[in-house]
Amino acid sequence: MRLVTTGRPDAQGRLQGALDIELKPGWKTYWRDPGDNGVPPQLGIDGSTNVTRAEMSFPAPRRHDDGYGQWAGYDHSVSLPILFTLAAPQGQTKIDARIFIGICETICIPVQAKLEVDPGTDPDNGADAQAVEAALAALPPEAHPGFRAVPGGGNHETLVVQADVPGDPGAADFFIAGADDYMFGAPVRSERAGKLIFSVPILDRPSTPPANGGLHYTLTSSGGAVRGVLPYP
Repeated sequence: MRLVTTGRPDAQGRLQGALDIELKPGWKTYWRDPGDNGVPPQLGIDGSTNVTRAEMSFPAPRRHDDGYGQWAGYDHSVSLPILFTLAAPQGQTKIDARIFIGICETICIPVQAKLEVDPGTDPDNGADAQAVEAALAALPPEAHPGFRAVPGGGNHETLVVQADVPGDPGAADFFIAGADDYMFGAPVRSERAGKLIFSVPILDRPSTPPANGGLHYTLTSSGGAVRGVLPYP
């Protein structure tokens, strides 16, 4: 693993970075919500200087079945974009990142790493900037009419979404990331009045849905992938 940044923040103190995870053939790692099995990537920045927030983004995953359960992730090397927010855009900055991920071949192995970056040391490093740009380019674009998931009913125990996808509907898949005390099972695909439907079991939920925000999802098809946010069910 390695952590790189573009070296220079913008006027609002936003600094783009990327966590590169290089996997040997046959090894896998996990999406932001791996499902029943697996370890989601975790990033801590408590020891950093001038860094108030770090938000990780994820390229589209694939669904895997290892015989013990289904999980979402990657069977190839992957780069995860990270948006760092600085307290002072021109201030002295040091990123002290504590990384925790799971990788697996036949069994899952937890991996921890401490990665330190001083963005000001080599702010014009072209190779690092290109690595960050490539990681950002690999992200799915925002969902839009014609390629998106929208709430389709459901109840206290099941999240139901209607998916509009280009290409073959049979190749579509829906990934929802549990957060804020929500946990989800694997989606079940069906059709209703000619529309593609995904029903997702809600395994756990808060007693009261949060007032703000939502749940991140990724929708994939033979025509590509998009990402979006759904309201809390």
